[in-house]
Amino acid sequence: MLDELVALRRRIHRDPEVGLHLPRTQAAVLEALDGLPLEITTGRALSSVVAVLRGGAPTAGGRRPVVLLRGDMDALPVTEASGEEFASTTGAMHACGHDLHVAGLVGAARLLSARRDELAGDVVFMFQPGEEGPGGALPMIEEGVLEAAGGRVDAAFGIHVSGLFERGTFLSKAGPAWAGSNVLQVTVRGRGGHASSPWMSVDPIPVIAEIVSALQSYVTRRHDAFDPVVITVGELRAGTAANVIPSTAELKASVRNLSHASLAQLAAELPQLVDGIAVAHGCAADVVFEQQYPVTINDTGMWDHAKTTLAELHGADRVIERPNPIMGAEDFSYVLEQVPGCFILLGARPEDVPAATAPSNHSATVRFDDAVLGDQAAALAGLAAVTLSKLSVPSDR
Repeated sequence: MLDELVALRRRIHRDPEVGLHLPRTQAAVLEALDGLPLEITTGRALSSVVAVLRGGAPTAGGRRPVVLLRGDMDALPVTEASGEEFASTTGAMHACGHDLHVAGLVGAARLLSARRDELAGDVVFMFQPGEEGPGGALPMIEEGVLEAAGGRVDAAFGIHVSGLFERGTFLSKAGPAWAGSNVLQVTVRGRGGHASSPWMSVDPIPVIAEIVSALQSYVTRRHDAFDPVVITVGELRAGTAANVIPSTAELKASVRNLSHASLAQLAAELPQLVDGIAVAHGCAADVVFEQQYPVTINDTGMWDHAKTTLAELHGADRVIERPNPIMGAEDFSYVLEQVPGCFILLGARPEDVPAATAPSNHSATVRFDDAVLGDQAAALAGLAAVTLSKLSVPSDR
């Protein structure tokens, strides 16, 4: 099956789509699932695909358990420079490996379909667009993906490839595993004028510069070092000419957090900080703090269960407990807010890429070794099958 999965991955890689509406990718998924014993629905507000596999094995309890497996499908607005013979030429790129996620989830659907009579419950396959933004998980939840099998999903798993880690290694941790993601937008309003007489204007540029510096001090002095926050100013705009003082200056910053407490503090204090600096310089500030994806929190019991299952499938030496969270964000967090489960990294660094210089996901030069697709499919299928078997037996408590 590996050759077919590689071919599917490369087909999707050549023709990437961005956002919530991915008609060609959706068509490729539907074609790849054709002929399997699945109940398939497509999204109303987005190009999602939800497939339900009904297991045939009897369960000891009353209600049949349900496990959800997720793979995201969208690409990034990045011009590819990977050098792969199947590289995209469209100005978009699967620089985060979602093409592998699609192919791996298709592989899991094929493996589980072939053994459906052994499954003590049902499996929901969640093919999701929009993970890179504006976010596809929440619309899919609103359209009923967690109830797609008729009963509420009992457990959920997702696997994400990484170009930084050794091929075939599985990495994650219990508790906060991926950061929450938020955006701070600031417009400082002054009074424009001529560069030769700044005292006759209210220059917003020194004010926005002071805000950038204050954000760095704010992180180190207001937040617990053991509950990290990361603020990165990624956009800074002001002015049109060297001899013109503009009337406004703007910034946008990415704000990452790992707890509900730090998020509440950020939402309350960042607007106060920015407004205070602006007022001190005779300016006004428009501040928007937008909460995007919540913290991705792995259920402790599910991660312990996943570690055991993956070790039995692939060997204990290939399952690694990370000591720290990743400060990247994931909208699978919305699923894990409602369903116990876990999100796991799969190393996919090609053997010819040195670890010390490997480009990260989202880089225009990142490459992934699609030989891991067999491992990914087997891992997802194994997690679903073993979890269903475990959930189908009533607890003694």
